[in-house]
Amino acid sequence: MIKPDIVFVANLAGVSPATVSRVMNHPDLVHPATRKKVELAIEKSGYIRNRAAQAMHGKRSATIGLVVPTVANTIFAEVVQAFNDTVSEQGFTLLLASHGYDLDAEYRLVRKLLEHRVDALAVVGLDHSAGTFRLIAEQRVPLLALWNYLPDSALPCIGVDNREAGRMAAEHLIALGHRRIGMVFPTTFDNDRARDRKTAATAVFRAAGIVLQDRWQVEVPYSIAQAKAACLELLAGKDRPSALLCANDVIAQGAIYAAARLGIAIPASLSVIGIGDFAGSAQMEPALTTVRIPAQKLGATAGREIITMIGKSDPNYMVHSRIELELIMRSSTAIAVELSESIV
Repeated sequence: MIKPDIVFVANLAGVSPATVSRVMNHPDLVHPATRKKVELAIEKSGYIRNRAAQAMHGKRSATIGLVVPTVANTIFAEVVQAFNDTVSEQGFTLLLASHGYDLDAEYRLVRKLLEHRVDALAVVGLDHSAGTFRLIAEQRVPLLALWNYLPDSALPCIGVDNREAGRMAAEHLIALGHRRIGMVFPTTFDNDRARDRKTAATAVFRAAGIVLQDRWQVEVPYSIAQAKAACLELLAGKDRPSALLCANDVIAQGAIYAAARLGIAIPASLSVIGIGDFAGSAQMEPALTTVRIPAQKLGATAGREIITMIGKSDPNYMVHSRIELELIMRSSTAIAVELSESIV
């Protein structure tokens, strides 16, 4: 059986092969009625175009690669969905990969996507392996870093200032009178988002004269179960902090579950703040106070920007775009016990 080609589709739709090509590559330039006719012919014929052949001839593949640390956390899923919806509207297909917070694995995935001749590439954060940076420099494919904004970043970036996120969370706890403060973070090696948040929060606490006790500083991965286990140990004794600043809402949820297991009332006896405002954070009991990262806005903005980068075909094009953060005060934080007693 002979596979249908673009000429076969054109004859079936009653249009020229050039029109079929425009429908597949630039559907926005084709009259809706004609586009619908061609799309029906493509569906009826079962025609599949040869992307590899297009790439060999220097044509666009109409694909965009996106490499994220994980899709297990809802906030990354929200970014991916918004990014995908935005680029799909412009006729691009998203190729998604996840590296599990392993930058060596990220390098292998980036290499694989470039072998597939993606038209552009998006990654999360500004920390990447030397091999990944070499690939980016050599291949000269439009690349956009999502999530972390720095005004002087060497990579084009769209995201939030994670230093500001750490500052906002720390200042909220200080404003409530907390001085016995614990911090629950993942390892900050190869994770610029966590590192920026922790560094900024630590600086705010030190400037306020707060001594961060080593025994109240816990390192856990982004896992509710592991955060819960670590916080059970942290909160088990009488000598415990009055507040916990958590790297994100996943860890904060684990901390709240640990407190519930131990019978520690939140926020009466312990305040907990996260960063992110993940789906479900507002529905927790108690509802989680957090610094909101507008994931859908970030994903959609990044999608529009990467389409612009592809259109410019300029590997030296640079953008530094900042998405604003917002402190969302809910029920998991309150005035420190020692302060409330002094007020009474």
